[in-house]
Amino acid sequence: MKKSAAEIVREYGPFPGVDSIGGVTYDGQQVWIAAGDRLSSFDPKSGETLRSIEVAAHAGTAFDGRHLFQVSEDRIHKIDPQTGRVLATIPAPGGGGDSGLAWAEGALWVGHYRERKIYQIDPQTGAVLRTIESQRFVTGVSWVDGELWHGTWENEESDLRRIDPHTGETLEQLEMPPGVGVSGLESDGGDRFFCGGGSSGKVRVVRRPRRDTKAGGNS
Repeated sequence: MKKSAAEIVREYGPFPGVDSIGGVTYDGQQVWIAAGDRLSSFDPKSGETLRSIEVAAHAGTAFDGRHLFQVSEDRIHKIDPQTGRVLATIPAPGGGGDSGLAWAEGALWVGHYRERKIYQIDPQTGAVLRTIESQRFVTGVSWVDGELWHGTWENEESDLRRIDPHTGETLEQLEMPPGVGVSGLESDGGDRFFCGGGSSGKVRVVRRPRRDTKAGGNS
């Protein structure tokens, strides 16, 4: 396993009225953050807050190219980002212990924090299609270039891990500085990860290591 220090290249926030950040996602233009009682978005160039949707937003957030998905206690809401309307709701596989959320290959991928698991679920029904065991508490989840990454936050230590989606084996580890936690996690599809910072109210950008050979896929 390759282990190195996370390279933090930028910080955003704290944001007005945001006490804590759960999920994070990116729609190609705006970064969305789950801020407890609402989803807010900001411009990653300027850091300026752009939008706010009133919806319970306690943990992971994802974007499928058209809709936002948001973990709200023991449910996952499908949301129209233009109107803020909840279009559908499915049960969350962790029953309220859910953490990160990602969209890839037509499915949702949901972190189960204390169970150290990631579930692949059907976005229509919530049915669990696959369960991946991790070695640490799972926070944010992200797919990029065919790689599965997740954040960890355990015993006041946090890192980003690239894991084998079949075995759960840790392949690469980026260690965050002491006292810096990762709640939500999302790739920009390139060499940056947006990392929610929990009660710090910040979003930090961590550089994703590049490899010579990359598997195909989407984020």
